[in-house]
Amino acid sequence: MTLTTTLRHCIVTIVLMSLLGTVIKRYSPTLIRSRIVKPVTPRAMHIQSIPMWEGSSNNYAYLVSDDKTKEAVIIDPANPSEVLPHLKAKTDAGFKLSKIINTHHHHDHAGGNKEISKSYDIPVIGGRDCALVAETPSHKSKFSIGSINVTALHTPCHTQDSICYFLEDGQDRAVFTGDTLFIGGCGRFFEGTPEQMHKSLNQVLAALPDDTKVYPGHEYTKGNVKFAKKVLSNDAITKLDEYSQANKETQGKFTIGDEKKHNVFMRVDDPELQKVTGKTDPVDVMGALRTMKDNS
Repeated sequence: MTLTTTLRHCIVTIVLMSLLGTVIKRYSPTLIRSRIVKPVTPRAMHIQSIPMWEGSSNNYAYLVSDDKTKEAVIIDPANPSEVLPHLKAKTDAGFKLSKIINTHHHHDHAGGNKEISKSYDIPVIGGRDCALVAETPSHKSKFSIGSINVTALHTPCHTQDSICYFLEDGQDRAVFTGDTLFIGGCGRFFEGTPEQMHKSLNQVLAALPDDTKVYPGHEYTKGNVKFAKKVLSNDAITKLDEYSQANKETQGKFTIGDEKKHNVFMRVDDPELQKVTGKTDPVDVMGALRTMKDNS
């Protein structure tokens, strides 16, 4: 190879390296940025279901925590022996338990307050007749669980001190309904009237955003669907039936929007239900449906 040829090769190599360097310098930031995966903002509101008395009353307590501030509350911790281990695990993980929240005074919802309070010196928020209640929030009043916004909704009928709690964390919404609203059903009218339940379900709770997830006080879905199929036929009830048969738990899997479709107590204007009950006024339909359910 001649000196001239070698020189030419060197010049070509230098030019190519220079061009490559220019390309890398120009485009590498874009390439690097394209490979960067933006971190997903963690969801602050975390809801843990705690089944209690499975196989008998099938209650739920709910441990709600805010991942941002590490604050947590326990809703309806009726059976301390099943709840306390979960509370210990949560506090051991660095969370601070700040409140006991009750949906109503019945023992299978508020009966554990005294025992829980022996381990955690925290106030009870709930209806006026709840055990050890320190504060009863007024209708539509607000408080917070860390960065989670809470609205108290009075829903008398099952008991006169029934309160549902609507929680919001950005676009994440949930409502804890105690024994007022179940998946596909509603509670018995122990202390109230059909008019009260109609207002509680179809005016107060129905006004929540349709994407609000429903967390009831009991797992009663299979029984509710069994009754619903007797009085109404639609695709939503069929889908709920299929889901409840395939899944042990249904809490948090359905929304207020879903309930308006498959819950017969939230469809009191449905002509088919009016025909079945022989009533046309929504309150009368509500009363007739509850009597039919009680006797089924």
